[in-house]
Amino acid sequence: MARGFATTAAGRVRLAALACALLALSVGLGGVAGAASIDTLQQKVSAAREEAGSLASRLQSAQVEVAAAEGEAAAAADREKKLSVLLATGEEKAARLAGEVRRTQRELDAAKARLRRARRALADRLVALYENGAPSAASVILASDDLDELAARSEYLERIQQSDADLAERVAEVRRSVTRALQRVAALKARVDAYDERLAAARAEVASVRVDAEASAAHLQSLAAARSASLASLESKIGGWVEDIEAAEAASRAEAEGTVERWLGGPYSIPTYIVMCESGGNYGALNPSSGAGGAYQILPSTWELYGGKGEPQNASKSEQDRIAAEIWADSGSSAWVCG
Repeated sequence: MARGFATTAAGRVRLAALACALLALSVGLGGVAGAASIDTLQQKVSAAREEAGSLASRLQSAQVEVAAAEGEAAAAADREKKLSVLLATGEEKAARLAGEVRRTQRELDAAKARLRRARRALADRLVALYENGAPSAASVILASDDLDELAARSEYLERIQQSDADLAERVAEVRRSVTRALQRVAALKARVDAYDERLAAARAEVASVRVDAEASAAHLQSLAAARSASLASLESKIGGWVEDIEAAEAASRAEAEGTVERWLGGPYSIPTYIVMCESGGNYGALNPSSGAGGAYQILPSTWELYGGKGEPQNASKSEQDRIAAEIWADSGSSAWVCG
């Protein structure tokens, strides 16, 4: 709106100046009361924002660590799964080895039984030889009455000698079989024992790695959750402090305007200091150079745009207040030069 009004009365000019001065004084007085609390809140907000930035940075680092730990835990779990399959295979193999050991043990027991029988037969033959003496070719010839008997006795002698040789060889072979069976059983048992040790070590290693990885991931998740909660709490406090600052500033402003209105006999539809500056509060004021009129110094074109009838300065107080309120709602203080 156009600055000033048609009247040249020095008193109204001084009144407008006084209104602005009173508003400044009132704001200053109100500011003194709230400045300390607002400054304190602003300092808290500044410090809290710095802390929030630090927390956010640490939270990001923790999340990276959590992701790495979860990856390690997942890898450990995958490794455990694969090793579990290998362990199952190994247990089957160990079972087969154990079965083979049992079969070999049975073979060994049977070989030992054959060896005992062969030794008894050999011992019996040796006793018979000791008691009766070993037949010789000379005794066979002397004891034979004719050639047929000599041939028969010679054949019998050869069979006895062959039987003795076969018995001795059988004893030796059974002994060798027993020795081989003993060696095989020992080797199989050693393999089973070694495999069992490897399985036990693998189980212990897998369990340890998985437990450590899961514990690390859980600890980091807890740390990240705590930091996230702290950050959320801090952001909530910052929001509350900012709202307190805005409320304190608005309260100081409203209190100042209310004080001026009380001093100057307001209120108007817009801040009193603007009305005082524009027209000194004269609802019949007219600015001849611009045509602006009324307490709010509204231009005729603007007055007509907002539905005003006739001239602004000729309208009732309530009509001027209504249209000024609509202008203020649309444009705020920028609609007035004194704003």
